[in-house]
Amino acid sequence: MSDATARTKPLKVLVYSDDVSTREQVILALGRRPHPDLPELEYVEVATEPVVIQNMDAGGIALAILDGEAVPAGGMGVAKQLKDEIYQCPPLLVLTGRPQDAWLATWSRADAAVSHPIDPIRLADAVVALLRSRVPATT
Repeated sequence: MSDATARTKPLKVLVYSDDVSTREQVILALGRRPHPDLPELEYVEVATEPVVIQNMDAGGIALAILDGEAVPAGGMGVAKQLKDEIYQCPPLLVLTGRPQDAWLATWSRADAAVSHPIDPIRLADAVVALLRSRVPATT
């Protein structure tokens, strides 16, 4: 695959939360293209842990955003499981309940954490930083 093709193919972003409004907030905050240097994003919305595991095992996910407040399986526990079980696991971003919970996201081996309420600028900055490591730079 050429660099040009890699930049134009949409990046799949898995968004996990049992709360549909949280998934909507994430998708609205990021939009279709959070940065001009990145390809468009294609979202895979997931409401349950088994479907997260199924999608991640299938491959093709560039980034997973996991709600740490999801029930019954919180995003931090899911992140730890994914990092432990998937070879070369894609980057994981955990949404924490509050800024003070960032240390828990570190325990879960998440690559980044953003706290609720979702700040679109902070979320986009974190997502762009994580996705840049997966996409060749434009010149």
